[in-house]
Amino acid sequence: MKIALDAMGGDHAPEEIVKGAYQAAEEFAFVDKIFLVGNQEILSKFAQSKHKKIEIVHASEVIEMAEHPANAYRKKKDASITVATAMVKQGEADAVVSAGSTGAQLVAAIFGLGRIKGIKRPAIGSIVPTLKGGKLLVDAGANTNVDVDNLLQFAQMGSIYMECMMNISAPAVGLINNGSEETKGTDLTQAAYQALKQAEGINFYGNIEGRDVPQGVCDVMVCDGFTGNVVLKTMEGMGKAIVTMLKEEMLASTRNKLGAALAKPAFSNLKKRMDYADYGGAPLLGVQGVSIVCHGSSNARAVANGIKAACVGVESGFVQRITELMQKA
Repeated sequence: MKIALDAMGGDHAPEEIVKGAYQAAEEFAFVDKIFLVGNQEILSKFAQSKHKKIEIVHASEVIEMAEHPANAYRKKKDASITVATAMVKQGEADAVVSAGSTGAQLVAAIFGLGRIKGIKRPAIGSIVPTLKGGKLLVDAGANTNVDVDNLLQFAQMGSIYMECMMNISAPAVGLINNGSEETKGTDLTQAAYQALKQAEGINFYGNIEGRDVPQGVCDVMVCDGFTGNVVLKTMEGMGKAIVTMLKEEMLASTRNKLGAALAKPAFSNLKKRMDYADYGGAPLLGVQGVSIVCHGSSNARAVANGIKAACVGVESGFVQRITELMQKA
């Protein structure tokens, strides 16, 4: 498996990105080659040891987080995410992974790889930790304004992804809303409820509320990108807040410190269950290729797991499955 890694994207790029590449190259036998895409002079400083699986591909420009994605994509033809995505299109790599600007990665995927025919809008499918394991949130931030057809396609793509990646037969699909009743929500969510309820091939659970998300009541949770991003960031922030509060309470007294010492393995396991780094990255669903979006603050472990997710995604064939579904439709 060959992976094009945007080595210049991310809060801790390029150091942590390069470290993650070397970690993946050592740990995963199924990785044949990792292309570090970015400024060769800069990357050479961090990729000091030679590795048969690591190769630098020069790209002279970077699309920064603050830049307008579409404008930057047009102007910066030699941007690292653009070059990395083009390598997938040209068959030089099997998938692209980036922790850089999500907007830029989305634009690069749409124009570089192309949308799957029939898909109106690609979406970000993010795996979120719940009491019942990782569940898929679609859309996690790509589309702030959607219609009923978009939400229906998000549900279809999400179902296929969970079938292929998690081996879940007939994954339960929930529509994120402000109430569980069929008549709750906006005109859009009410109409989407009826469309999902009547759609063939979708195991529709019904409406789910925000409190249901961390409970993991559904395998696929569908919403617009604005709502999805707020849900995702709220869960991330709450997780960090809980860990911080636990630390404060554990250090509050001598008795608490003694108890904390005994409970340390449990706290470590809790932190691991809530850590995004274990999931690696989120797929862009609806484009003609595997493009994995990693968290902007990804460390080396998160990058390595993002590479793993990309490889598993290619092997699972979820892109082909979505393409076949759209052809039938």
